[in-house]
Amino acid sequence: MQYQDLRSIIRLVSPMFQILKTILRNSSVLLLVMLLLSYSNQPLADPGEQVRVFTRPVEFDFFSWMTEAVLAKSLQTSLDLPRFLTEEKQIAVVQTCLSLVYQSAQLNAQIEAIYADPNISTPEQDSKPYREWLEKAQEYQSVLAPLCETILQQQTSFVLSKLNLTLIGQPIPPVLYHVTPLPYALIVSPREVIRQDANISLEHGLSLEEMVTLEKRVESNLNVSALVVRIGGIGIYPTMIMSTSDLPFLTETIAHEWVHNFLTLRPLGLSYETSPELRTMNETTASLAGKEIGRAVLEQYYPEFLPEEPLLTNPAGNSSPQSQPAAPVFDFRKEMHETRVTVDKLLQDGKIEEAESYMEMRRQVFLANGYLIRRLNQAYFAFHGAYADEPGGAAGEDPVGPAVRALRARSSSLAEFLNRMSWMTSFEQLQEAIK
Repeated sequence: MQYQDLRSIIRLVSPMFQILKTILRNSSVLLLVMLLLSYSNQPLADPGEQVRVFTRPVEFDFFSWMTEAVLAKSLQTSLDLPRFLTEEKQIAVVQTCLSLVYQSAQLNAQIEAIYADPNISTPEQDSKPYREWLEKAQEYQSVLAPLCETILQQQTSFVLSKLNLTLIGQPIPPVLYHVTPLPYALIVSPREVIRQDANISLEHGLSLEEMVTLEKRVESNLNVSALVVRIGGIGIYPTMIMSTSDLPFLTETIAHEWVHNFLTLRPLGLSYETSPELRTMNETTASLAGKEIGRAVLEQYYPEFLPEEPLLTNPAGNSSPQSQPAAPVFDFRKEMHETRVTVDKLLQDGKIEEAESYMEMRRQVFLANGYLIRRLNQAYFAFHGAYADEPGGAAGEDPVGPAVRALRARSSSLAEFLNRMSWMTSFEQLQEAIK
């Protein structure tokens, strides 16, 4: 986008969003929002209360966040700013906004490097031009971000319409998301079996030391496996999406969390907490659909950002087009699959301590191959194992993921797949559907 175009857009939207800030600052109206929650990180009712004895002081305040987010999205919708811009300028706004996100991250890293360098005696002076540049980038970003969100919402809605996932051209529920610092999630699993028993959202400002302390307190008092994890999105309404300059990740995550909202209005989403199988069915469905929808958004509006298609694997297992065997590489999903299968076998045999020692040994193997995993335990597999949209990985031999993938492969369209999955209330129904 040309600099003068950016300035003109900012002049257009700045006064409107000053109105928004005033409303949010001075409003005395209490907004009551009744929501059915079915999202990537939803706490389980039992035994979650036992865990909440330790987490209550640091739990995320969803009500306050949703109150402000709903007000903000309502004003964005009423202003309908994209109608003042051509499609080309809408695309340019999104690209400019993501560029500002990237620049801000780079500038922050440069400023931190200056302050960390022992050879720089005047870090405040040396970092001044970077801090001034950062301030200007963040100022532009704060103005463009709401417009960028509105544009991507409308673009995603148009693609959903093309995929026959709308009612009279309107997605139900409408696509609404807000970029925001995301809470962390505390995952709790029994030690003797891999199963997610609790998933509690925590304040996003926790330090690593506070996370580790909380994990140790929960584990020592309840004799469980605990892990605080980062997440990319939460499917409340509006959905929460992490800040990123990665457009393919952003479009996929927007779609993923919308699918959770879509499922919430149907039996599969309402049954999210009923069993581990149904949670995996929900997450795998959202992951598969999110990837397809996100890619369709890129194809429609941002083809230059399309990731390369993976190479097809021939029957011999060699994905290289050359006849010579490819150089051996560390296959993360294969190695993680092997780890999960071994851990499940050890736990089935009652060898809890051996399983935990094995996981730590494997964590060091992953670390040596460039994969930074802070802790590898039962809670890690309980969380990551539900996302089974690809073979292998943390799901191990769990049959749920392959069954969901099989149904997608047999469905003539994404709409048919989602409509069939969304009305299921048990794994047995899915198994019957793929017979």
